[in-house]
Amino acid sequence: MLKKLKHLWHIVRRLSGDDAYEQYLKHHAEFHTASVDVPPALTRKAFYKLWQDKQWDGVKRCC
Repeated sequence: MLKKLKHLWHIVRRLSGDDAYEQYLKHHAEFHTASVDVPPALTRKAFYKLWQDKQWDGVKRCC
């Protein structure tokens, strides 16, 4: 029962975007640490600022 609840919680976090920063860190570690000139991973605050800016870029009106 507990395993099913944890799996459900994982799905909810993935669908809602709540685990976006963890996924970003995982991606950064897997694909960008092999290069020499790669900038460090963004902080959580910088990541969500960039994420919000991308979400709202292009929205020019309220309705």
